[in-house]
Amino acid sequence: MKAFKISLIWLAGITLVAQIAIAALPFNWPSDDGEMPTLAPMLERSKPAVVNIATRSQVPIRDNPLLNDPFFRRFFDIPEQQPRHRTKQSLGSGVIFDAKQGLVITNNHVIQRADEITVSLTDGRTFQAELVGSDPATDVALIKIPTEQLTALPLADSDKLRVGDFVVAIGNPFGLGQTVTSGIVSALGRSGLGIEGYEDFIQTDASINPGNSGGALVNLRGELVGINTAIFSPSQGAGNIGIGFAIPSNMVKQITNQLIEHGEVRRAHLGVQMQDITPDLAKAFDISSSHGAVVTRVQPGSAADEAGLKVGDVITAVDNNKLINADSLRNTIGLLMVGETIKIDILRNGKPKTLTATVKETEKQVHQGPVHPKLSGATFGDIEEASPHYGKLKGVMIYTVKRGSPAWYAGLRAGDIITSANKQAVENLEDFKPMAHNGEPLLLNITRNQQAMFLLLR
Repeated sequence: MKAFKISLIWLAGITLVAQIAIAALPFNWPSDDGEMPTLAPMLERSKPAVVNIATRSQVPIRDNPLLNDPFFRRFFDIPEQQPRHRTKQSLGSGVIFDAKQGLVITNNHVIQRADEITVSLTDGRTFQAELVGSDPATDVALIKIPTEQLTALPLADSDKLRVGDFVVAIGNPFGLGQTVTSGIVSALGRSGLGIEGYEDFIQTDASINPGNSGGALVNLRGELVGINTAIFSPSQGAGNIGIGFAIPSNMVKQITNQLIEHGEVRRAHLGVQMQDITPDLAKAFDISSSHGAVVTRVQPGSAADEAGLKVGDVITAVDNNKLINADSLRNTIGLLMVGETIKIDILRNGKPKTLTATVKETEKQVHQGPVHPKLSGATFGDIEEASPHYGKLKGVMIYTVKRGSPAWYAGLRAGDIITSANKQAVENLEDFKPMAHNGEPLLLNITRNQQAMFLLLR
């Protein structure tokens, strides 16, 4: 009975949305020629620009310690050579946004562990794709396919989106093939979800399901307003409940411009650690507003240090854009171009003050020189501000892993954070260097996607 009532409510909601949509869509109904209202003409132009992505990767198999015991192997007649990897396949979506260069946008999580990326077009053609670059912090990746009669989606200005605007999601849910769903923009500027390092999501009720990741969210003109990325499910189930998230097209454009130019994102760095202002902290700092971020640490020699920021300053706005919390400040700074000069409004001892800062590139201390053989092909450094673990977790961050390198086949991936090596805590790069130079087996404790795991390199 409960499920039946829910079904009735859902159907009634669809009827209401349909009535609103008919009144707002850019055509008359019924028309003089008797044609029914439809999105088909727009979709016929847009669908060829949305592709299906299939990936194949080799995942290392964790050994059972008994398999390394010669007596155990002889007793059970286990062959000496056992497969060290298993093949893993996954499906997703992508959007052609530059037909002349064959550039396709997708999510980083769709292709991040792939050894082979296959792109399928709506006309049945299939291509092997090449990775141009990716940014785990925003979950954006850029791949390249041959430029043969491709159709691209024009980019809209996502800053002009409003709650209530009609949108359409196009993708490959559950591997069924290209599918279209429609809805509205439910909310804008969603952050603090813990999905990505930088979050400024468009929330929509257009159905987004597994396999839609990397697909298009378009407006009624067929312009790309976002890249579908995640769904919210309180039961951790696989289905959609009407809460989906997309990366805004303006953020996607900023990231892809850097990926095209540098192959990576050269992220701006202010050099502060921050904390949300709560009503209690606002009272303690003698300020009336509960919005903004309080500075808890200033890195010596950073842009913040040079600008004159101090511990205890409350940042309320950047370039006249008011800040809600520490996450909004991280998003604002992390999406700036290196070298940009910004105006920072602060409250110091309860009094307003304005500072000027020129943001720098995130400082990367890349580990060089001879290393453990299974670390070859990877670069390491202290945890960057882009990481959601910054200021919360101590360790060494893996910045890049070259495909096909020993580090890649050992199972290391960009974005991993090494918290211990051979059961010894690792707080920074200096702690890790002596262990990385050691050629003996190396037991790493790694944090990946908010989960911890051990990886043995030998």
